Amino acid sequence: MDKKLSVPINRDDASALQAGDYVLLTGTIYTARDAAHKRMQETLDAGGELPFDIKDNVIYYMGPSPAREGRPIGSAGPTTASRMDKYTPVLLDMGMGAMIGKGKRSPAVKEAIVRNGSVYFAAVGGAGAILSKRILSSEVIAYDDLGTEAIRRLEIKDFPVVVVIDSRGNDLYETAVNEFRTI
Repeated sequence: MDKKLSVPINRDDASALQAGDYVLLTGTIYTARDAAHKRMQETLDAGGELPFDIKDNVIYYMGPSPAREGRPIGSAGPTTASRMDKYTPVLLDMGMGAMIGKGKRSPAVKEAIVRNGSVYFAAVGGAGAILSKRILSSEVIAYDDLGTEAIRRLEIKDFPVVVVIDSRGNDLYETAVNEFRTI
């Protein structure tokens, strides 16, 4: 059975989730990929502020394709999360609530997830056209010069994700492999 959750996500909501849970997210999330993460880190290193309040917010590692007529966004599938791993612990320590991507995360990211009571969700890779139908609006809010890697604010409804790493550090990629080995 799917769990329904409003985003931004607070620590109480994150702590109630377990690796393997199917979740439908509704609310506001932000997109950022490699170039946007690099620029956010440079901004922080220079003593500046991020272009949105990171506290409890969710970053979706996604760069959309152009929107078709009448749609707010084109295909909107996840990108490989590990490419953001060198930037993620700092954002988690600043209060980021969750991330959405695909693929494994580094030990440093897992430690930061546990330390901050956060969560890592996965969206289904290759399902970008289907996922885009759960996006109600899309607006570039920063780094427009980065094109598809600009930061966007998305309004989503019943956006399907799976909890991969929960706030206790349980990792679905590891437990699923172990379960498969025992079959």
